[in-house]
Amino acid sequence: MVHTIFLSLGSNLGDRLNNLQDAIRSLPPNVQPLSQSRIYETDPWGYVDQPAFLNLVIKASTELSPKKLLAFIKKMEVVLGREKAFRYGPRLIDLDILFYDDLVLDSPDLTIPHPRLSERAFVLIPLAEVAPDLIHPVTKKTIRQLKTSIGTTGIKIFQSPIP
Repeated sequence: MVHTIFLSLGSNLGDRLNNLQDAIRSLPPNVQPLSQSRIYETDPWGYVDQPAFLNLVIKASTELSPKKLLAFIKKMEVVLGREKAFRYGPRLIDLDILFYDDLVLDSPDLTIPHPRLSERAFVLIPLAEVAPDLIHPVTKKTIRQLKTSIGTTGIKIFQSPIP
């Protein structure tokens, strides 16, 4: 069975744009990108004493289960050079599952939809580009509606989608 997923990608160390490109190229065949937002340069969130991030959102399809998808993206982060750091700290690459169909899952190792996406402009702004009318299965609001409730300070367009 094919599932529609939304992933958030971010990088704030090294060649940030290349890190995102490498991550996108590493997704197939397990994850097939369908569409992508523009790339945004964003102020760090959580721990602010670090370089700015580049962030984007991808709509994709996969046949992986949610837990296998999580294992795949976490393994991919390590292969791409991510090293363990402190929470919200700098990272070479960060991939998060935002949505998996309209699944609501809350387990010790995985929560879908991503539990903090509605408070993060660096996720909602690019997500609104690829899925403005997507309804959050918990809040029952569209991504467009969620986006209007957050500030956009510290977020600017960096580049069009990666070719």
